Amino acid sequence: MDSIIQTKGLGRAFPVAEGEPFWALKNISLSVPAGKLSVLKGRSGSGKTTLMNLLGALDRPTTGSVFFDGHDLSGESDHALGLLRRKNIGFVFQSVALIPMMNACENVEFALRLAGIREGRKKRAEECLKMVGLGARMDHMPQELSGGEQQRVAIARAIAHRPRVVFADEPTAELDTNTGLQVVKIFRELSEAEGLTFVMTTHDAGLMELGDCVYELEDGELIHGE
Repeated sequence: MDSIIQTKGLGRAFPVAEGEPFWALKNISLSVPAGKLSVLKGRSGSGKTTLMNLLGALDRPTTGSVFFDGHDLSGESDHALGLLRRKNIGFVFQSVALIPMMNACENVEFALRLAGIREGRKKRAEECLKMVGLGARMDHMPQELSGGEQQRVAIARAIAHRPRVVFADEPTAELDTNTGLQVVKIFRELSEAEGLTFVMTTHDAGLMELGDCVYELEDGELIHGE
């Protein structure tokens, strides 16, 4: 199975007021398979979000390396990492953060504008909203949409610029069980239809079984991966 992201000996330490630094991650080595849904699981404080930030080039490791498509990101400048995120990575967060004065289609189109895409923005925005089942709701404002629908808009926004990897940090935490299940099923469908790679954090045991690969973290260490 081909990997799109690999880590070797990854560690992340944060300074504290007194004494030794706090190691949020310790010696993490794993592979993220391309075109699949990978799940990072663990209790609050286990290091899931810290690891996702490193995999998504939002943060830099203290030790070890992150390889994106075989390329070591360690020596890259902030500008180069910014370009990587803009072109190849999408993000879905727990807080959907839609722009309240824009409708669903405009929210997705605006993300394309930020990504530097000039041609066919509206057509691509409409296409992505249809992919997540919102073809009939694209003219609705965020406040007119349910929590699950808002999260679907956020997913459409994350995939619109055709990234290679989409990271989703606790995307179902604010949703009921059934709606959360629908969101994760959308990830799987998009993975199969578009060849997208998804990496999702969750502490919901009912959603973990939907992942192609599951990695478990405890106290900053990788204790299980399958």
